[in-house]
Amino acid sequence: MLLSLSLMGFGILLSCKPDRKPTSFPSSAVSPSAEQGLQYQTHRIQQSVVHTLLIPASSRFGVTPAISSGLSSLESFAQKHGAIAAINGGFFDPENQQSTSYVMQQGVWVADPRQNKRLMNNPKLMPYFQKILNRTEFRRYRCGQTIRYDIALHSQAPPTGCQLLDALGGGPRLLPELTEIPEGFLAFANGKIIRDPLGSKQPNARSAIGITRDGSLLVVMVAQKPEAPTASGLSLPALAAFMKAQGVEQAMNLDGGSSSSFYYKGKTVYGKVNEKGTWVKRELFSVLLIQE
Repeated sequence: MLLSLSLMGFGILLSCKPDRKPTSFPSSAVSPSAEQGLQYQTHRIQQSVVHTLLIPASSRFGVTPAISSGLSSLESFAQKHGAIAAINGGFFDPENQQSTSYVMQQGVWVADPRQNKRLMNNPKLMPYFQKILNRTEFRRYRCGQTIRYDIALHSQAPPTGCQLLDALGGGPRLLPELTEIPEGFLAFANGKIIRDPLGSKQPNARSAIGITRDGSLLVVMVAQKPEAPTASGLSLPALAAFMKAQGVEQAMNLDGGSSSSFYYKGKTVYGKVNEKGTWVKRELFSVLLIQE
């Protein structure tokens, strides 16, 4: 939300060659896809299973947001739009099925948290409204003949010569620094935490998207382990560290917990388990699609 973060290498070109940094995290089940080098992996770290999909800068696939008029499953989103992969998107209110994050599609704002009366009429959130309405977004620009991706605050203007095509709000920014306090996710009073809706320091199911130096995109979904429903997953600082180790330079947190889910080539995996160790399958308001 607040804090004017500068665009780090703003709009990153998709035509660059891959230049990923090696990771020190253990990984397994590496599965390069036949579709222009998409790379799906699972990593087993810190009592969690992390699913990642790398979309190389040279790939013909792009990442765009989608919303539903009513909540819908992740696989329904993917199948409706013919996507090879998808990950859950921004924040929403399951009770009234309205977004608490901005979403833009093809230059049109299709979700605006200011239209969510339950959000805007909540007196407990009044001290944080300015930050809530200016959180981090994943963006897609057209700059001349080039498509560029970026992560920026909602209030930040597009780079000169670029048109904002798509955006999906989430937050906080994870890299190059964690901005949970400026974005209103974390607040202190008298040295004590008085606001932490994401449980940022606790392990949980998480979802995120990041951009590497060469413009490749990395989508990440952290799954808990059924045998450890209260002690598995990653904290936000641990998620940021993991993504940095994968060569990501800019990253943004997406909705997590019960919303965390990832679809790839016809299969959906979920992030959150309940106290009985059963996967939680929540329907969603918005997603990010990976498609041609």
